[in-house]
Amino acid sequence: VIHNLTRWCDASVPGNSVAARMGALVNADTKKVVDGGIEKVDDFTIKLNLPKPDISLIAGMADYPALIMHRSYEGDGDPLKALAITTGPCELVSWDAETGAEVKRKDKPWWKGEFYLDGIKWVDYGSDPNAMLSAFESGEIDTDHETASDAVSQTEQMGLMNSEIATGSTIVARFNVANAPYDDVKVRRAAQLAVDNAAVLALGLGGRGKPAENHHVGPMHPEYADIGPAKRDVEQSKKLLAEAGKSDHEFELISVDVEWQKSTGDAIGAQMREAGLKIKRTVLPAATFWNDWSKYPFSCTEWLGRPLGVQVLALAYKSGAAWNESAYANPEFDTLLDKALATPDAKARKEIMGKIEQNLRDSGIIIQPYWRSVYRTCRKGVEGCEQHQALEQHFEKVWIES
Repeated sequence: VIHNLTRWCDASVPGNSVAARMGALVNADTKKVVDGGIEKVDDFTIKLNLPKPDISLIAGMADYPALIMHRSYEGDGDPLKALAITTGPCELVSWDAETGAEVKRKDKPWWKGEFYLDGIKWVDYGSDPNAMLSAFESGEIDTDHETASDAVSQTEQMGLMNSEIATGSTIVARFNVANAPYDDVKVRRAAQLAVDNAAVLALGLGGRGKPAENHHVGPMHPEYADIGPAKRDVEQSKKLLAEAGKSDHEFELISVDVEWQKSTGDAIGAQMREAGLKIKRTVLPAATFWNDWSKYPFSCTEWLGRPLGVQVLALAYKSGAAWNESAYANPEFDTLLDKALATPDAKARKEIMGKIEQNLRDSGIIIQPYWRSVYRTCRKGVEGCEQHQALEQHFEKVWIES
């Protein structure tokens, strides 16, 4: 456990976003775990000595990049060897990125109880939902990871079963302030004010969700403060763009070639165009998009939901965070967020969060159109295969009727 905590806190490793989740345990100068931060009390007890409070620390340990690896894995060489050492019910058979993976149930009993499946095979069909639907139709698969919202009605017509859950998952069209003219708040706000979030929800997601408010905190979070909806104001949008001297600027909105994200980007683009702004749409295949996802001047990114509102804010908008794709660096925002992270009482945190939400919305950093419902489809006879708010797959709860 100490090995994994220490590894998570290593901010010197490129792309290690878990270090941001472990922020209270990381020394800002050495980019390693703080001296005395992790203490072994006895063979079964570990004590964390935090230099500052952070209510998101434990929730961050449950986030999907926080993988538990055997201590033989030091971050290099073949991770398959370390992944083969597990306390789980299955053993690894194969794992090939962008193709698929397979595990099979171990012969010996599992410490947690009975595991019903003989094994699991994952197959990557790419981002085209039609390939997934064809796989269901031909009987190649029993379930999927996620069903695109615009494919739900098709799966129902095919007689398949759907599991739905309302979530804190979302998409943001964000500006990167390191790229002119998006270093100008007037240009960013002009784009934000040109968009009706409810219209984007209807057009991009078929209404399967709830409108969001351009500050990445929602009613599902305990510290959410209602500062009112984000309102479209076309006249103010044009005025701000003119004041910035950018009335003729052509925005280019980039998105990945995943249908619901492409549709959402198209809807945002249509709203901006209707408001009189010039905009170009660019859609990239997944392999290309994710190579440079954090560097695009203006692009759409999917974000999964987290239990606390402060979590995504610390990951995505705090100065210097590994996943801060907007390059937003606002001392007032950082100070307020540190204060919120140190406030365990949700009611007290709500007061601070109102200021944080207003700060983020007024910055024009993001157009966040909606909170989305997520779906998982399975064929009849597959039981217990429910969708999870963080898209986790809990196959220990799944069985197949013979």
